Parts: sequence; structure tokens; C-alpha cells
Amino acid sequence: MDIAMIGLGKMGANMARRLLRGGHRVVGYNRSPEATQALTAETGLDPAFSLEEVVEKLSPPRAVWVMVPAGDPTERTVDALAALLSPGDIIVDGGNSNYKDTMRRAAALKERGLHFVDVGTSGGIWGLAEGYSMMVGGDVEAVERLRPALETLAPAPDQGWGHVGPSGAGHFVKMVHNGVEYGLMQAYAEGFEIMRAKEAFDLDLHQVAEIWRFGSVVRSWLLDLTANALADDPDLGDIKGWVADSGEGRWTVFEAIDLDVPAPVITLALQARFVSRQEESYAAKLLAAMRNQFGGHAVKRES
Repeated sequence: MDIAMIGLGKMGANMARRLLRGGHRVVGYNRSPEATQALTAETGLDPAFSLEEVVEKLSPPRAVWVMVPAGDPTERTVDALAALLSPGDIIVDGGNSNYKDTMRRAAALKERGLHFVDVGTSGGIWGLAEGYSMMVGGDVEAVERLRPALETLAPAPDQGWGHVGPSGAGHFVKMVHNGVEYGLMQAYAEGFEIMRAKEAFDLDLHQVAEIWRFGSVVRSWLLDLTANALADDPDLGDIKGWVADSGEGRWTVFEAIDLDVPAPVITLALQARFVSRQEESYAAKLLAAMRNQFGGHAVKRES
């Protein structure tokens, strides 16, 4: 099928590559023309250097896949496309947008006769070779029109993707997916730190990861990646213990609160990331001060 890819960063460029390898015609646009030019030189990408040119190069009914950062960049891109496209055209948001924003955008675009499909996309830099996991929300007609592209992007035509519900459902499921990811990552990190702290056994953490990868109840792709990291440097000496959170973990916790659903593991995993970003904890200093006040307990003073 003919499809446009807006945003040729790491994810967007690799998705365009996979679509091209699958025999699709891809019109590609990136805000910085250098990325468009580089991908065009490497592949059979049909380049565009403005959104107007993207629309001109596609015949109605069009399909335009947006792969830009969530928030204002997505909002601006969708608004600009909506002004250029024709009734019956499809806009796909493959980024990590908040599902509530997606529902709002879908309703607004429907009034203009445009379809809006949300595709929660997982796979990262490995997606080009392994395929992408895609959680799709939107109306049935639009999703079916996108089926050829979705089947190409997925690990297999009938695996790793599915139409999970109406507009917003795809991004909702992807949000929860990322919350679960936070919990899994935190559990692995804590387990390996406990083993590293047991100096009497002098455990080879890379060896342990490799053992767990095969046949173990806790084997997973995340564990495969953990083994890769430990193979390079088991002490992780050049990595600072500072962990960002990209938003979806927070949204998952907020949603759990709104729904009165207990989610202690995901919540604590998010909080652990906050702790990692503190140079020094004011709360910990205050705890030490209180112990000194009520019990005369010793405190460590700043030198």
C-alpha cells in the first residue's frame, strides 16, 4: 500500500525501512531535511520536504503515519495534517500519546470526515529486525485499510498486533504495557543488586543472567537485554544510576488511582526512578535530624 511516515527518528526511520522491505511505497518526511535525505539515499523512500508535499504525493484515500514525540509535537502535526487532508483519509498516531488526548483528537477529526487510528507501538531499536508489537485503536474500517502495513510491521502477519478497541484503546493498552515494563525492570534490578551485595559468593552476574535466560520462569526479552548489558561491564562503571521516566508509568499510576485499582509494584517502580534522580534526599536528612532530636542518635555531618 501507499503510506506516509512523518518523523524519521530512530523508530520512524526503522518502521519506514521495514515497510519498504515489505514492498510498500513510503513517502517520508522529517522536520530536519537531512534525515529525509539520508534515508532516501539508503532506501527507496519517496522523499517529501513539507507536509503539503506529503499530501500531494499520496492519492485519496490517504494514510499518514505520525511518529513524532507525544504532546505538542503530535498536536501540531495532527492539526497541520487535518487542514491538508480530505474526508476519508487516515491519520495514524504511532507515538506514546495519552489516550485521553487521542480520544479528543479522534472526535475532532471525525467531525471533519477524517479517521484517526492510535497504534501503541513497542519494539524500540530492535523492531526493524524483530517486528513491532502494536496495540491498535480506532474504527474497524480504518484499521482494515491499514492491515497490509500493520501485517508488515508486526513480527508476523498474524502475531504481535491486534485491534483492541475504539479510539484511545490502543494508547491505553500501550500505557499499561509500559507500566508493567517499569515493574519488571525494577524487579530485575533489585534482584541483581542483592546478588552483587553478597560478596562472600563473588557471583558472576552475567553468568547468572545467562543461566536464567534459558528454561527459567523469569526468562524474558528484558532479561536477554540485561545479559547483554552485563556482558559489556558487570559493574556498569560508566553508567550513572539516574533513571528517567517517559510519562506512561505515571499515567498508569494515575489511572490505577482513578479506577481504585491497587498497583503497588508499578507505583513503587515509578517512585524508585524518582529516588534515582535525587542528588541527596531532603527527606532522609530530615529523618536523621528527627532521630537526633528524640533519641540523641548520631548523625553524619557534612564535611
